[in-house]
Order: sequence, then structure tokens, then C-alpha cells
Amino acid sequence: MNISNALPQGSVRGVFFMRRVIFFIDGFNLYHSTISIQNATGLCLKWLNIDSLCRSYIPALGKDVSLGAINFFSAIPDYLSLSNPDKIIRHKLYIQCLEASGVNVILGRFKEKEVYCNKCKSNLIKHEEKETDVSIAIKIVETFALNQCDIVAIITGDTDLTPVIHSVKKLFPGKEAIFIFPYDRENREIAKLLPKSFSIKKKSYIKHQFPNPFTLSNGKQISKPLTW
Repeated sequence: MNISNALPQGSVRGVFFMRRVIFFIDGFNLYHSTISIQNATGLCLKWLNIDSLCRSYIPALGKDVSLGAINFFSAIPDYLSLSNPDKIIRHKLYIQCLEASGVNVILGRFKEKEVYCNKCKSNLIKHEEKETDVSIAIKIVETFALNQCDIVAIITGDTDLTPVIHSVKKLFPGKEAIFIFPYDRENREIAKLLPKSFSIKKKSYIKHQFPNPFTLSNGKQISKPLTW
């Protein structure tokens, strides 16, 4: 069954309509791509201006495309409150910068998981991020169902989101989805599913960094952490 679009797109009888794009960003997938760059070059590019980065790709999506919203999905590693509290502080400060620049931050959670260590021959407690993939998938379907945009641009290299893409292609044939792979996260399976997908280059990370310090609307200044 197809779900029809409530509003027209493109040009209808001489009336031109801008197509709206909403970005969906897997925060940790993007974060780990900055780690890849840092390991390879020594450059720390975690002070990334997501708003500026996403806006830079709008022309590549089409001359008739305008920005609808930017949704950034992440989670606070509260389990590090005793062992590494500075990491939590850095994460929260960065989120303040994102929100001040107009990015919608949607937080999931970390869940404890017991795993067996072959090396030490015992069970260990690990923490893994939960809810992000499900949250992104639900939000994509919801966004199309409510006709809040015409294009979704998904920044991740995680194949866990391919099922929702198969679904929305059936349900919303008039809509479009595209993946933008973080550096060193290109996925052939996804690229085959959505051939218009492309990768973020290292130079884009360098170009789209927050100013240091970043000034909030209330005048408060947030400096880039000295260590990360």
C-alpha cells in the first residue's frame, strides 16, 4: 500500500515548490569516523559543526532543495560518571553547541551487557548504546508519514537502517532517501540500495569546525576541550 503525499513537490502548472530535506545523523557513527581521521593523521576534528556540514551538502541534493531540520542522535555515557567524568562533561558541552546552532539532539541510552572474556576466562560488564537505530528508523517513517520533508539524508555507515529504507521506498514512492557516509564508513550494501549516496571527505571535517570558543545566544562561551 502506498501512502500518498499531502503536499505537491517540484513544479505543478507553473508553480514551483522547494523540496525539503531533513538530516538524520548517527552521532556515534560520525564520532568514530573522527577517531579514524585522528588515528591516521593526528588531527582532532571532534569539534564538528553539524549544522554547517549538513548545509554544505544541500546543493549536491538539488537546486530545488531547502533545509527542513537536522536531527542528531546520540547518548550520554553516564556509566563513566566515576571512571571518566570529563568525557561526560565534554559530551554535554558539545551538545549545547549543537543545540545552539539549531540542531535537534535526540538522546538514547547505554545499557549494561554481560560478555564472556576468552582472555581472562570470566564474565565482564560492557555498555552498549541502545535505541539509536530504532529511533532513527521510527523518526524517518514518522517524518514521511506526516509529510514533513521530501528527502531524508542519513549520515551513517550502519547497515542496520537498510530495512527501514526498503519499507519507505514501498510506502512513499514520491519521497527520496540518501545516505551520506562518514569518513572511512562507506558501505557497499547501502550504496547499492541507494546509488546517489556519497561519502564525507576529510577536508569537510576540517572546514566545518565550530569557532573556538563558541558563543551561545546568552553570551556564554564554550571552549573546545584541550584534550578529548
